[in-house]
Amino acid sequence: MQHGPAVRRRKLGAELRALRAGAGLTSGEAARLVGWHQSKVSRIETGASGVKPADVRLLLDVYAVHDPHLRELLLVLAGSDDQGGRHHWSHAYRGVLPPAYRDFISLESQAGGMRTLETSVVPGLLQTPEYARAVTRAAVGGPDAGDDRLEALVQVRLARQDVLHEEPPLELSAVLDEAVLRREVGGPGVMTRQLDRLLQEAALPQVRLQVLPFAAGAHIGVTGPFVIFSFSSTSDLDVVVLDHLTSSLYLERKEDLQAYAEAFDALQIHALSPEDSLDYIAGIRDGA
Repeated sequence: MQHGPAVRRRKLGAELRALRAGAGLTSGEAARLVGWHQSKVSRIETGASGVKPADVRLLLDVYAVHDPHLRELLLVLAGSDDQGGRHHWSHAYRGVLPPAYRDFISLESQAGGMRTLETSVVPGLLQTPEYARAVTRAAVGGPDAGDDRLEALVQVRLARQDVLHEEPPLELSAVLDEAVLRREVGGPGVMTRQLDRLLQEAALPQVRLQVLPFAAGAHIGVTGPFVIFSFSSTSDLDVVVLDHLTSSLYLERKEDLQAYAEAFDALQIHALSPEDSLDYIAGIRDGA
């Protein structure tokens, strides 16, 4: 179990090590080709030290890695703000985003798939502006929260939603506990419009939405929400994210990934089907 930056270094190092081996190079040979000492390559590959995006580009060139998606993903893990020449929108909000949130956005923007269990609030990628504002206000200090910071955080949450509409889009599978749908956030009108938004987004082919009704009883998700990010370029970069009040924890061990993947599969089995879930959401919206 690691915090975000440590996980990113370890995953980046492991991937670079695999790419070097695939290129048929020893760490010493790779170091000579880029003009470094062998110990620098070793520190990068073990995650013992960070690495600049420019250095990652050098190594990828030496290893003849030309896949643009994989290059971009590895540059994100190295902390690149422009992501291979494309200015990332979150850079404008660095002053208001905690490091853990920036790490989360980086992973989300590069992931091919996202599986999430939510037990309290609607997933950020599916929130309306009004709902996002109410949730964010509660999270950052209630009615006394500064308007400028509040609005900036809301804009970040809304900008994140672009990943569902890019090409290729993020594949989102979400299981929502019924409490998410019945908790009145922002008032009745806000909730009605939020439930309408869920019905609208669930119609997208890249979104699979399921409801876990109260009638399902106790389930494996009662321990709390989680997110699983999957990457199309390599499964070695998959990661589980657990949010806490003051920080986020990232699980990267294969046994942890397998346990959470199996837990999500079990939740999907116990949840209503996507079709029945839409009917259930519509029923709650209509006062059932």
